[in-house]
Amino acid sequence: MTTDATLAADIDATCRLHGTFTLRSGQVSDTYFDKYLFEAQPALLERVAAQMVEMLPEGTELLGGLEMGGIPIATMVSAKTGIPVIFIRKKAKEYGTAKLAEGPAFDGKRVTLIEDVITSGGAVRDAVNALRPAGAIVDTVICAIDRSPVAGESLRDVGLAIRSVLTRAELDAVQQG
Repeated sequence: MTTDATLAADIDATCRLHGTFTLRSGQVSDTYFDKYLFEAQPALLERVAAQMVEMLPEGTELLGGLEMGGIPIATMVSAKTGIPVIFIRKKAKEYGTAKLAEGPAFDGKRVTLIEDVITSGGAVRDAVNALRPAGAIVDTVICAIDRSPVAGESLRDVGLAIRSVLTRAELDAVQQG
């Protein structure tokens, strides 16, 4: 639960959209949380990052910002903590260094992933399945919004703990009030 009592209301008011939306998972939803609308607001982005700093597991050596929405949040958390960040692509680039993750070496390092919104966890699962074989120790993801049907459960199959600043239920609750 967030310690910033107004954060859910402010995030909800900024980024909840109504309509018909196809999510990355292929699910169709009448509600969409456009994370770029809060990530583009420095004050809101800072508040989300401040909550994430408090959620970082002990021993985090690197932050892993997932392309594209996790990158601004991970950068802000890195600036607040001094923990270096790697930028994780959806797929390794096919030119230059051909890397999946840009930044410092992560082999043998404990990487805490940073994501914007998790529904089914597909992008996070893809990142974990690429980073672990390359030597990263990945056991936690921190997201701004967990909109999965049962918060914290969507990545149990890959042994990943989900820590969220806000859940869909918390965002829905501010709609009621």
